[in-house]
Amino acid sequence: MELWFTENHTDEARFSIKVDKHLFSKQSEFQRIDVFESKEFGKILTLDGFLMVTEKDEFIYHDMITHVPMAVNPNISKVLVIGAGDGGTVRELLRYKTITHIDMVEIDKDVVTVCKEYLPLTACGLTDNKVHLYFEDGLKFVRGKVSEYDLIIVDSTDPFGPGEGLFTKEFYGNCYRALKEDGILVNQHESMYYTSYAESMKRAHQRIQDSFPVAKIYQAHIPTYPSGHWLFGFASKKYDPIQDLDSDKWNKLGLKTKYYNTDLHVGAFAIPNYVKEQLEER
Repeated sequence: MELWFTENHTDEARFSIKVDKHLFSKQSEFQRIDVFESKEFGKILTLDGFLMVTEKDEFIYHDMITHVPMAVNPNISKVLVIGAGDGGTVRELLRYKTITHIDMVEIDKDVVTVCKEYLPLTACGLTDNKVHLYFEDGLKFVRGKVSEYDLIIVDSTDPFGPGEGLFTKEFYGNCYRALKEDGILVNQHESMYYTSYAESMKRAHQRIQDSFPVAKIYQAHIPTYPSGHWLFGFASKKYDPIQDLDSDKWNKLGLKTKYYNTDLHVGAFAIPNYVKEQLEER
């Protein structure tokens, strides 16, 4: 008998991975949490049937959501991470000596508990004394913050279910207020390839543009995410992600990365025409 995990990318398209073992399953207060073991991708975390992390390709996502803003402003010291229960974003941030304080807000404590046990590859930094964990709604957490953070990373789930509130105009406005005068906001921006994802991402991008003077899109190829073509948002009160890229300073840090480099940084902001056209639609 063969066991396969299958994610429906649309009603007409599916993605499947052959599974060796179903290691964990639980219905938390917020969502269904599952962990699988596979030969091709290693351990896999899914939430409500949507693939979040695989051991094989997680480095792509986590490199691109953290090192892009850090190469633009290598002096970042205080960071807010919203979501990111698997810990991979925090792991990458902790590689920077300049970062002295990370607030991580994850609505579902069970996700963190499960990842600490089954995905130590990503969750290894969550017990670091620089990391302060808050198990609550990110929308509510950021609401009362003013000029507090150098960087906010929104590493959320999709724009429905527990992560829905993190794609609203109110949320992005609150992020703007929570950032210092040169603050940066980075968020995972889904994919524009499938129509169901594209509509929600167009709305999110327009709301970010309404809140920030600088709002750009960049991309990465992530094999296990819908369509494989994944987008991120870069927004800032001050910095342009290309003009203000400090390649020399970042490269002198000597960080060994599997995906990110400063040449790729520049290229990642050269997005395809079909994406440009969708984002320009109002």
